[in-house]
Amino acid sequence: MLDLDALDFTKGNGLVTVVTQDASTGDVLMVAHADREALERTLATGEMHYRSRTRGLWHKGATSGNVQRVVALRADCDGDAVLARVKKAGPACHLGTETCFGPGRWDALSALDDTLARRAAPVERPDDAPPSYTRRLLEDRNLRLKKLGEEAAELVTACADMDPSRAAEEAADVLYHVLVAVRPLGLSLDDVKAVLARRASR
Repeated sequence: MLDLDALDFTKGNGLVTVVTQDASTGDVLMVAHADREALERTLATGEMHYRSRTRGLWHKGATSGNVQRVVALRADCDGDAVLARVKKAGPACHLGTETCFGPGRWDALSALDDTLARRAAPVERPDDAPPSYTRRLLEDRNLRLKKLGEEAAELVTACADMDPSRAAEEAADVLYHVLVAVRPLGLSLDDVKAVLARRASR
């Protein structure tokens, strides 16, 4: 999985930088350091170990239960950093947030999925206030499936017409309607990403 002899521990005074990423969602969870002993423990146990300048050798989640099971370890081109793809058992940050970079999602699809989650939550509105388009789709099974089919057909047409600008617009519409369609099934973007991650590892 990882050749420790190929790593350059000298640049960091015995340490390499470890970027830890959620293997299912692609979210960057945290950045820490590891020495050879920490990586040896990681390889031996299948759970992430780090080396802190203040705490020494530490097993992530040993006290909190928020362990990180290793999926893959990969060195960068210079051998002084490691990308750790993990399955997490809980928040990565000691402050209780999912990542050490605070709440919120970075990429547009994740931000959209968060918005859909908020729109799907029960909310009271004045009787004369019309629901948003997203809310209408979430509340009407036939409408959301009809719109998904329409948007898919429009994407097919744009691709057949070799129209890149329109195809990009229609692809965005399809992605939006896909996420809306699966939300009432209790599924989110993370569930879809998890399936793609499993397929990519085959």
